Amino acid sequence: MTKSNLRGRRWLSLAAVASAGVMLAGCSGAGGGAGGGGGETVTLTLATVNNPQMKDMEQLKGKFEESHPDIKVKFIQMEENDLRDAVTKDVATKGGQYDIVTVGSYEVPIWGQNEWLTNLNDYTTEDSDYDVDDILKPVRQALTVDDSLYAVPFYGESSFLMYNKQILADAGLEVPEHPTWQQVADMARQVHNDEHAGICLRGKPGWGELFAPLTTVVQTFGGNWFDEDWNATVDSPEFTEAVQFYTDLVKDAGESDPVSFGFTECLNLFSQGKAAFWYDATSAAGSLESEDLSEVAGNVGYVHAPTVETEESGWLWSWNLAIPETSKKKDAAWEFVSWATSKDYMKLVGEELGWSRVPPGSRASTYEIPEYQDAAGAFAGITKDIMLAVDPKQPGVNPQPWVGIQYVTIPEFQDLGNQVSQKIADVFAGRSSVKEALSAGQALAEKAGAAQKE
Repeated sequence: MTKSNLRGRRWLSLAAVASAGVMLAGCSGAGGGAGGGGGETVTLTLATVNNPQMKDMEQLKGKFEESHPDIKVKFIQMEENDLRDAVTKDVATKGGQYDIVTVGSYEVPIWGQNEWLTNLNDYTTEDSDYDVDDILKPVRQALTVDDSLYAVPFYGESSFLMYNKQILADAGLEVPEHPTWQQVADMARQVHNDEHAGICLRGKPGWGELFAPLTTVVQTFGGNWFDEDWNATVDSPEFTEAVQFYTDLVKDAGESDPVSFGFTECLNLFSQGKAAFWYDATSAAGSLESEDLSEVAGNVGYVHAPTVETEESGWLWSWNLAIPETSKKKDAAWEFVSWATSKDYMKLVGEELGWSRVPPGSRASTYEIPEYQDAAGAFAGITKDIMLAVDPKQPGVNPQPWVGIQYVTIPEFQDLGNQVSQKIADVFAGRSSVKEALSAGQALAEKAGAAQKE
């Protein structure tokens, strides 16, 4: 059996586990023909995450439908964990429920190799105006398998530390451009009070929620999920120290009820001026600097992700649009996908919704737009610098046998990360210790590591 087939079988099994109990009420199947001709209206079903950039896309889809009167786009927005469960189940079982899916850079290379996503090379070659070479090279490489592109980025991101300038100034504290985690923890504890949290850090279970920031903390503390021979290292001293640091910091200076806080909840808290620090995705900055969306616009500082033993500790991620191989409306789907990830779309967002809300980290040309440079001056430069500075081949202290920062690019990681994050949620709730949680996590990781040695 080929490695690709092995991966496919693992994903089919993992999709069934991940999707147990997930209800998909209100989602219609793909159906219909190829669309676009004979006066028929084609309806595309798009599954996407419910973050601000995707909500902006839904708000602007009317512009696309005006210029493409024979195509309608139906958005199904979900929380990040629910989206992953639903889309993984659909593509792995060839359900054909969606014509366009929002997928992360973690899934694309594995799904592309399994031929679950449409190869976009013919589309990008025929559509010269799309300018695929304008997509930032590190992001484009993450979406390519054997020289074939299987998704295109809606936006890309790394991670950095955001802070409320007024809160820190009132406390007489200055945030360095390259802070250590120990410095950040000390300042967060100093400014934490009943009016605002010292820091907001994700605590919501999920490999893409809690472990997006937490894995980068583990790596800069010197730990990782596996060593270069696929031996599990979840209960190592370095991994344990990092998780203990993270959970202690949240308990001492973080938001209340951390298990309920993911990206969206921390964005809301920080944008309301109710947190002094927030370590998370660089893509958050556009919302924070929008006066329509944020109470702290113009009052936010941005610095590199905190470190301990590494020079950088930001992640590298992109949310992308892909067309499942099962879609019967691929040509129409590409019409929308190419529109929503084009140079013109970036300008449309700026003109219609505000230049700070332009999707970042996907196209080099975005950073050449004068209006964007003016509006995003507080964060555009540092975002681009961090994205080019991080090393997805070896983000931590030691070598690793996969390419990726905040995730391990194997099918088993989705389930592994979800399960271990649930055990850390018990730590937040006081039902377990870090040592107990990671001991259980080690056993799970050993099984995942063993599968890579077959």
